Amino acid sequence: MPGLRETVLEHLPRLQAISEARAGHQPAPEVWSAKQIIGHLIDSGVNNHARFVRAGAEDGLSLPGYDQDLWVAAGAYQERSWAGLLALWEAYQLQLAQVMERLSPQQRSHTLTVGGGEPVTVQFLAEDYVRHQLHHLAQIPERVGP
Repeated sequence: MPGLRETVLEHLPRLQAISEARAGHQPAPEVWSAKQIIGHLIDSGVNNHARFVRAGAEDGLSLPGYDQDLWVAAGAYQERSWAGLLALWEAYQLQLAQVMERLSPQQRSHTLTVGGGEPVTVQFLAEDYVRHQLHHLAQIPERVGP
C-alpha cells in the first residue's frame, strides 16, 4: 500500500483536472459532492493528526471519535472553491505525512482506542488512515457531475 505522501501526489493531478462545477455536483441531498469528500478528508486529517501526536507520546490513550457529517456541514465545503480545497487538502495531508513518517518504531507500537472501539496500534491507525483516504478518493469519479 502506498504511503500518505505518495497517495496525495498520485491523486492530486486527477483531482485538479475536475472542474469547479463538476466538483460541486451533489448527486443527492444526503450524498457528498467531491468538494464535501475532500472536506471530509481534511477534517479526518485534523482529527487523526491529534491522534498520531498524542498516541505517539503516550501509550494506552482513549480518544474520542468525531461526527463526520457535523464537521462537513460546519466546514461549509460545498461553498468553497475547488482549487482552494485541493490546496488545503494537499498541504494538510503532506504535513500529516511528515508527522507519520517521523513516528519511531516504539511510537508506532503504542496502542489507543478511538470512539470506544477496540485498542489498535498507532501503526494500524496510520495504515488505516491511508486506506480511508484511498476509499474516499475512489468515490470522487462517481460523484462528479457531467
